[in-house]
Amino acid sequence: MASPITLLLVRHGQSEWNAQGLLQGQTAHVRLTALGHAQAELAAAELASLHPGALMSSDLVRAVETAEHCARATGLRVVTTPALREQGYGLLEGRPSRELWDVVDWTDASWAAEGGESLAELHARVAAFLGQLCAEPPADVVALVTHGDTIRAVQAVAAGLGPDALPAVTPHNGSVTRLEICD
Repeated sequence: MASPITLLLVRHGQSEWNAQGLLQGQTAHVRLTALGHAQAELAAAELASLHPGALMSSDLVRAVETAEHCARATGLRVVTTPALREQGYGLLEGRPSRELWDVVDWTDASWAAEGGESLAELHARVAAFLGQLCAEPPADVVALVTHGDTIRAVQAVAAGLGPDALPAVTPHNGSVTRLEICD
């Protein structure tokens, strides 16, 4: 049995599209706002006090910008991976989030927008990533800079829950969530 690993899940700071109320998904180029950089700086300070031994990030710009703050605060090198990307929403990305309540079937874990990714696919991607992390942990405490839906998927996988049971609450931008896995 693997030794437990502590994950420090950092949600990226506020992005330009968060501020505009637009659905981001896997849109790669969306940058942080000034508030997002301030949130990332606070998250980085909190993260440094928790002494991670490794720092990994989604490869999407808003996460990488947040991870750069974390790298400066911890002295760690950022390793990026597409495994930590947000759920893909395909053709819905860039649309106002409020419009989505009429088109997204939030109760069906296999539903996906055209060109997007279902919650079941997100869950499977995260489960595979966590399995690899448990098999070859880079440190006992690992910081993951990622996205709201991805954090919810990590929480579900760690709790042994399926894609239909992701937590309902999305962590706030710039938050740090502590979680134990691999025990």
